[in-house]
Amino acid sequence: MTEKYDLHCHSTASDGTLSPTDVILRAKEHEVTSIALTDHDTINGQAEAAKVALANNINFIPGIEISTTWENKCFHIVGLNIDPKNEILVSGITSLQSLRIERAKKIALKLEKRRIPNVFEGVTKAAQGGMITRAHFASFLLDNNYVSTQQQAFDRYLGKGKTAFVSTVWSDLNDAIHWINQAGGVAVVAHPLRYKLTASWMRRFLAAFKEMGGQGIEVVTGRSSPDEIRRSMVYANKYELAASIGSDFHSPSNQWVELGRLAPLPDNIKPVWELF
Repeated sequence: MTEKYDLHCHSTASDGTLSPTDVILRAKEHEVTSIALTDHDTINGQAEAAKVALANNINFIPGIEISTTWENKCFHIVGLNIDPKNEILVSGITSLQSLRIERAKKIALKLEKRRIPNVFEGVTKAAQGGMITRAHFASFLLDNNYVSTQQQAFDRYLGKGKTAFVSTVWSDLNDAIHWINQAGGVAVVAHPLRYKLTASWMRRFLAAFKEMGGQGIEVVTGRSSPDEIRRSMVYANKYELAASIGSDFHSPSNQWVELGRLAPLPDNIKPVWELF
């Protein structure tokens, strides 16, 4: 059987719609052989996912996706092959979880000023104890008929510069990489082309990331075009970063992104799993 990796996906522990158990079972349906559950700023789904993966003969790689700030810009850093019980990592992400709650309250207040009631209660209930993300707000607005699509929720209310946008200073990039490294993991830049950086900003960012101890970059994502894979591979080779591959799966309702449905990693590049 051919190895099939998916090292970036989400469950109800953050903003996915499937439980950790159901994420793993769906991964099995799609013949994924190695999976990392990488929920936003939390390791709450790891134990459940690991148990189900073991029972289904899937190689489970503990993971997380950490929200970071560098030069006033937001970047997501995936930690792979981490020890979820590491005290330094747990302490670091606990502070981020507090930040997320504060941000959620501020977003809810802004929406209520737009005469949209009961927002915080609604998103808190939907999150079921997991991390509250902007996706929860988008779902709330959609479910209550304030918008007709999730994207419209971002375009009208939640996107940068819109009426309910709340600028947040996340963990320092250097700190997040340190937490991941202290937990025995590998720090990976998630979806590098999504930040829409100029070439010069990307060079500065990747040089800083590498200098801080970052070791990997996602080269193949669930929506990567052949040109995007090529561009990401060039960055990986230039900065001597190992290549990762992950769908960024959140929900079965998104027909464009599926667990394990990924282009192959290019041959002339070091796969990130060689670092585990």
